[in-house]
Amino acid sequence: MNNFVPTHYHISLTPDLTSFRFSGQVTLSGELTQPADEVVLHALELDISACSAWIRSNRVNCTVTLVPEKEQLRIRLPRRSDGDIRIKIEYSGSINDRMAGFYRSRYQVSGQTHYIAVTQFQESDARRAFPCQDHPDRKATFDVEMTVDQDLVAISNGTAAEEVDLGNGKKRVRFTQTPRMSTYLLFFGVGAFESVRDETDDRVRAVTTPGMTPYAHYGLDFGRKALQFCEQYYRIPYPLPKMDLLAIPDFAFGAMENWGAITFRENLLLHYPNITSRSGEERICEVIAHEIAHQWFGNLVTPSDWKYLWLNESFATFFGYGVVDHHYPEWGIWEQFLGGQTNSALARDGMHETFAIEIPGGDHVVINSSTAPIIYSKGGSILRQVKGYIGDKNFRNGLTRYLETHAYGNTASHHLWEAFEEASEQPITKMMQSWIEQPGYPLVSVSKENDTLILKQHRFTYLPNSFDQHWNIPINIAVLKTSGETQIVQTLLTEKEQSVPLGEEPVAYKINAGQSGFYRTHYSDVQALASLSRYVETRELPAADRWGLQNDLYALVRSGQVSIDAYLRFLESYRHEDAYLPVVSLTANLFQAYLLLDNSGRHKVAAAGKAILENALKRAGFEPAKSEPFTVSLMRDQIIFPAVEFGAESIAEFAHQKYIALATGNETVHPDIQKAVFQVGASKGASKQLDWLLTRFRQSESEHERLNILAALGCFRAPEQIEEALRFALDEVPDRNKFIPIVAMAGNAHAVNLLWDWYRAHREELENFHPLLYERVIAAIFPMVAQQQADAVKRFAESYLKERPQLHDVLRLSLEKLEINLRFRKSHSTTKT
Repeated sequence: MNNFVPTHYHISLTPDLTSFRFSGQVTLSGELTQPADEVVLHALELDISACSAWIRSNRVNCTVTLVPEKEQLRIRLPRRSDGDIRIKIEYSGSINDRMAGFYRSRYQVSGQTHYIAVTQFQESDARRAFPCQDHPDRKATFDVEMTVDQDLVAISNGTAAEEVDLGNGKKRVRFTQTPRMSTYLLFFGVGAFESVRDETDDRVRAVTTPGMTPYAHYGLDFGRKALQFCEQYYRIPYPLPKMDLLAIPDFAFGAMENWGAITFRENLLLHYPNITSRSGEERICEVIAHEIAHQWFGNLVTPSDWKYLWLNESFATFFGYGVVDHHYPEWGIWEQFLGGQTNSALARDGMHETFAIEIPGGDHVVINSSTAPIIYSKGGSILRQVKGYIGDKNFRNGLTRYLETHAYGNTASHHLWEAFEEASEQPITKMMQSWIEQPGYPLVSVSKENDTLILKQHRFTYLPNSFDQHWNIPINIAVLKTSGETQIVQTLLTEKEQSVPLGEEPVAYKINAGQSGFYRTHYSDVQALASLSRYVETRELPAADRWGLQNDLYALVRSGQVSIDAYLRFLESYRHEDAYLPVVSLTANLFQAYLLLDNSGRHKVAAAGKAILENALKRAGFEPAKSEPFTVSLMRDQIIFPAVEFGAESIAEFAHQKYIALATGNETVHPDIQKAVFQVGASKGASKQLDWLLTRFRQSESEHERLNILAALGCFRAPEQIEEALRFALDEVPDRNKFIPIVAMAGNAHAVNLLWDWYRAHREELENFHPLLYERVIAAIFPMVAQQQADAVKRFAESYLKERPQLHDVLRLSLEKLEINLRFRKSHSTTKT
């Protein structure tokens, strides 16, 4: 970072949606904090036509040099100067099709293709749209004006303060000045947008492409609710006069928190009656809440460096669920948090190839399949752990103190710990440093000596390790007594080994009661786990604890410390399980084992899964019921297809008949089982079924339904259908979604062994994907290859790493997952006690 500190940008843009070019002029005002003869800005893929500078109001000559390899624009001044400086740059660029910077997005009306142009700047793509200091610490205010066609709508962070008819079919739209903020939060867009404003809170508006506003009311209504919750909970008013929620057809990420102009994938904002499932509704609400929480965490208070990005994303993840839980407590949202966020974080962070939440060397961080589970999911899980430790009141007071103290400024991790310490009067900093500043998490091994528990901690990884680490771990122990009472014992495990008295008459004990802690548990005494199995079978243990027991045990199977047979024996206590969280989790675990094991191993796993899922679906019913609990709806759609793969014939017949009736036009399918019915129809189908799905995809106006179809394309069994589905993905599916059927096929036992050769044959096409989406393809295919392909994959990855160093994280992670899978196959090919 150089000595120039910008304080204000004035940006004038003229986009052309025919040539997909734009011209621009940016005037930067700021200060040279020390004498310098050069100002260094960020710029990428821009053409500079003119540059002028004024130092202390005196105009001076300057020369410019673009340095593409460093993404820099270097402005040479005639002499060393300091103090106030103003720089005006005229430039032009392209409205690209790569979903980054200032890019174009395509939509259709009556069969005709049209375009909008929008921005996506996080983490470091503002430099593609205007020369700037593109770093979160360089906050400034922004004035934006756009010259656009008279019949188009321009949108930015502020409200439209003035529209001037230029008399040539064009108009100039000037927006109100933004608050002081980082460049990555700036937004501007142009197109034939339509909008609808909330009737209760006119600050909130939904913006769509033509004809889509009727589907925006559900998201608009929850946007108002989420904004209201955040203002009340944080006790700080939302500082902008408006909040736009924009549905964008082509979008690489799920959503983006641009201050006052939040962008979303269409399926994460728009709601289609009789098509959007209840799980789709929950996802819409959770993503909207996530982005609105960002208006405080990230926008109002911003990390001083990308290494502190977790201060944005962890809080947005946590409150994405917390806001939904506040408005819809019957949805069981925290169970979904455990099964989705915490579980994915535990799986990701169990690798050698991981990193701390506070990312070392974070000058430039990319959010991808490698980093997101740590920054978002682990960070959010640690916040849940902190809240449980210091209590709700102290947690809320600490957050308000943090936001008020640092409003419109930048922070590091210690600022948050200091706020929590002041609010709770507890030594939070030392505890949290152990969780934020080092990679991984602990495995707590527990044994019993008389009435005392011996707790030992060491780092958990799926592959053997010799790491010398320890954490300050808040431990909650549920002690189940002969009287039928349950006592909660709390302690802070600060040493590598520590004893905890249990008290009298313990029958069983459950470590990590409520699964509030971010760690795994290993019961060294087999009898301890056996004692808990009775409470699992009777469901006297809460669903979260039943989830944690089997999920930790399966992690030990994956790491080679426990046999698959021992896991299957423990699952016998789940034969009457019907709760969403444990059922969905054990289904995923069994399905992963099913994909990896040989035929004899698959038979055992399938038999166990079939018995549990048939019972769960018998209790839930195959058809959704109007009055059923929300989590029953979620569970059913997620377990029908695995149950069919495990051999549940009655379920297969039900789903297949539903598919046939839908395909022949005889009836519709309930949205809550549509995805599962599509999947089963594909798995049981041939060319006729594939043709119908492709036609349905082409005709569907709902992004939600299109995504369900794409997931089903990954379920065909015959090689010719698999090849045709993959070709369709590359040729006809929009860039934003091409990866979906490919990733789905990596979870298809009939397709997975075909994917490595297919990847090699189509690598050049795949490399044109958005980097985030290409990494998802690599992360899906590489770890799942067959034993005989493993050496070729490893050799390719090592060579490819030299060619594409930017793929380091995903390649290293994929190779480690491959090694874990190979060891799993070898370890569990014969019985091990």
